[in-house]
Amino acid sequence: MNNELDGEFIAHVKQTDDGDWKLHELSDHLKSVSELAAKFAQSFNGQNWAILAGLWHDLGKYRPAFQQYIRNVSGYNLEAHVEQSGKTVHSEAGAIHAVAWNKAAGRFLAYLIAGHHSGLPDWNKAEAGGSSLFNRLVRAEQEQHLTEVLNASDIPPDVVNSPVIISELSKPLGGSNGLHLWLRMLFSCLVDADFLDTERFMDPLSAQERVNIYSLEYLKQRFDDYMSIKSASAEPTLVNQKRAEILRDCRSAALESQGVFTLTVPTGGGKTLSGMAFALEHAIKHNKQRIIIAIPYTSIIEQTADQYRLIFGDDAVLEHHSNFDPESSTQENAKNRLAAENWDTPIIVTTNVQLLESLFAAKTSRCRKLHNIANSVIILDEAQLLPPDYLKPILSVLRLLTEHYGVTLVLSTATQPALGTTKNSFDRVVFEGLDAKKEIISDVNGLFSQLNRVEIQKPSDFSIRYTWDELAQELLQYPSVLVIVNSRRDARELYELMPEGTIHLSALMCGEHRSKVIFDIKKRLKAGENLRVVSTQLVEAGVDLDFPVVFRALAGLDSIAQAAGRCNREGKLGKGKVVVFQPPKSPAKGLLLFGEQATKTVWHQKENDLLSHQLFNSYFRQFFAQVDSDAHQIMPLLIQEPGVVQFRSAAERFRLISDIGKSILVPYGENGFDLMDQLKREGPHRKLMRKLQRYSVSVYEPEFLALKKIGAVEELSPEVFGICVTNAYDGSLGLLPADKIYTGDPAQSVI
Repeated sequence: MNNELDGEFIAHVKQTDDGDWKLHELSDHLKSVSELAAKFAQSFNGQNWAILAGLWHDLGKYRPAFQQYIRNVSGYNLEAHVEQSGKTVHSEAGAIHAVAWNKAAGRFLAYLIAGHHSGLPDWNKAEAGGSSLFNRLVRAEQEQHLTEVLNASDIPPDVVNSPVIISELSKPLGGSNGLHLWLRMLFSCLVDADFLDTERFMDPLSAQERVNIYSLEYLKQRFDDYMSIKSASAEPTLVNQKRAEILRDCRSAALESQGVFTLTVPTGGGKTLSGMAFALEHAIKHNKQRIIIAIPYTSIIEQTADQYRLIFGDDAVLEHHSNFDPESSTQENAKNRLAAENWDTPIIVTTNVQLLESLFAAKTSRCRKLHNIANSVIILDEAQLLPPDYLKPILSVLRLLTEHYGVTLVLSTATQPALGTTKNSFDRVVFEGLDAKKEIISDVNGLFSQLNRVEIQKPSDFSIRYTWDELAQELLQYPSVLVIVNSRRDARELYELMPEGTIHLSALMCGEHRSKVIFDIKKRLKAGENLRVVSTQLVEAGVDLDFPVVFRALAGLDSIAQAAGRCNREGKLGKGKVVVFQPPKSPAKGLLLFGEQATKTVWHQKENDLLSHQLFNSYFRQFFAQVDSDAHQIMPLLIQEPGVVQFRSAAERFRLISDIGKSILVPYGENGFDLMDQLKREGPHRKLMRKLQRYSVSVYEPEFLALKKIGAVEELSPEVFGICVTNAYDGSLGLLPADKIYTGDPAQSVI
C-alpha cells in the first residue's frame, strides 16, 4: 500500500479503477455514523444513546493489529468490514469503553457496539451458538483491547470522550418489559447508519439509488386520482355500493387519534384499497413516515404489491418477502449486509414472518430496518392468522410499538380474532391482549348481513371422508369451480386426477409464475369462460377471484370464510355455493388440526348462519384455548433481571415457519434464468435481490436434501441455491419433488 497512507487511521479502503488507493478515515466514519444514527433515533427520543453508540462502535479499529490488517488487504474487498478473529477483533473495545464510562448505561451500549457485526448477543448464555457478551467483554479486557486503543497516538479527543451527559440519556422505553425492543431499535439505528456510511464510501452509485423522491402527500394524490376513475367506472351493484361506504368509513376514521384500530370487512369488501385510504389519510394527519402492509403468506403478497405498484409506481412500493433475501443467510458477509433491506421506501408490502421475526431478531441485517418501523402505520392483513403459539410475545411487542414508538396498528380481516385481555374467575389477568381497539366500520353487523352472498353446505356426517378420486368425479359436475385444499401435496394429487385444462396453484410455483396464472384466471373469469382451479390456501387472501362454486377442505372457520370470499364475490348471482368437504386425511396434530376441531365444535348442531359474524369470537376462543400463547418460551428470555436480555436465544426460538428449510431459485422464463446467472457472476446486491424474490420457492428441509442428492440444485452464491436442471420446474405444477425429476441427461443442465 502507498506510503502516503501511513500515519492515517483507516476504517475502510478500496482501490479505484485507475489503480489508486482510497481510504475512509476512521474518525470521519465514526462521526458520520454517530450523526446519522442520532437522526434515525429522533423518532423515539433515543438520539443521545445513538450518538454514543455510533461514536464508539468502531473504536477497536484504532488497535495497531487492525490497522496492520487493513493495510495488508489488497483490492476492492468489502470483507475488510467483517469482524476478524484473533488480534484484529474490533467490536469489544468500544463496548468496554462504554462500561468504563458508566457501568449501568454502558451495559446497554455494550450490546449495540459489541454486536454491530456479529449481531445482538446473549448477555450470559449462548443457547443459539456463539459466546455470551459477558464472556466476550471479560476476554477483551484480559487481552487489553481498550488499552491498545487508548495507547494509540493521535486519537481525536472528541471521538474518545463522551459528548453526552448521563442525565441527558432517556430511560428504556416500556421499562423492563420494553428493554429488548428499545435496544433493538437503537441497534437498528447504529447498524443502518454504519452500513449506509460504508456504502457511501465503497459503492457510491448504490448509495445514490436510495434517494426517496416520493412524499406521502404525492402518493395520496395518485391514490385519490386512481379511486376517482375506479369509482366512475364501477357498476351500480350492491357490492360496489357497500365498498364505497367502507371507503368513506376508512377516510373518516383516519382523522382519529393514533392507536390500535380494527377494520372488520367481509371478504370482497375492498379492504386492500380502503385500508390504504385509511393509512394515507392517517399518516399525513399524524406525520407518519411510511405505511407497512404485512400479509400472512409470501404466496399472496405479489397480488397486493402489484395493485399498489399500479397506483403508486414501482419505485414507491417495496415488496419484501421473508423466504428469500440476504438476511436469511446463516453466515452474514459484508455484501449480504449492504444488500439487506432497510425499508427506506414509503410503502412496504411484506409478510408477517418478515415483520414479526425482525422484531425479535438478533442479526444485524435483519434488525437494520427496525428504526423505520417507528412512526409508521402498520396494517396487519388477515390478522386472524397471527400464529397462536407465539401470540403472547407478538402482542407484547405490538403494544410497545403503539404505546412508545408512534405506530398506528390496523388489524384488518373479515374474521377478527379474540385478542382482548382475558381474566379468570378471580379477576386475575390470564392473557394480556390488545385492548382499547377502535373499529373503523360504523355498522359491522349490518355490513355482514348485507354482503352475505353464499350458501354454505357442511358435511352431513363428519365421520365420512372423500377420496381424491371421488372428489374429482364430483367436481366434474361443475363447469366452473374452485377447490381449495390444505397442502401442496393434496393440490398436486387432486390436480393429477382432473381433466386437461384444469389449473393448478400452489406455493411450489414461484411468485412470477403465480402472478401470471392468477392474471390469466381473472381474465378468463371476466370473459365468462368456464374453468376449474385446484389451489392451496394461497388464494384465500388478497386474490380477488370470483367463482360460482367453491369447494373447501375442512379447516379453521376463518379459512372457510376466506374461501367463501372467492365465491360470488361481486354478488352477481342470487347466492353462490360453498361446499365444505372432509379430505382423505386429517392434518397432523398442530394448528391445522386445532382449527378443524374448533370449527366442528362451533358448528355442532348448527345448520344455518354457518359463517355468522358473531360466531367467530366463540371459534377463536375455542381455537386459542388449545394452544399455549408462549409455547416457545420467548418472554422469559427477554424479561429477566435488570439489563439482561438473551437476544440470540430468543431470535433462534422465534421462528414462525421453522419447518420451512430452504428457498430455491427457479429458472422460470427467460428473466428467471438470466437473474440466476447474474447472481452467479456478480454475487448479491440490493436491486438484484429484490428482483430474485419473484423467482424463489420455499421447500421443507427433507425436500431440499432430496433435490440436492440428485444434483438438481447448486449453490449460486454462498448459501443461495438454484435449480440447475431443466425438467425440475414444471410449467403447471412448479417445482417438482425429487422423485419426479430425471437428471441422467447432461444436456438438461441449465446453468
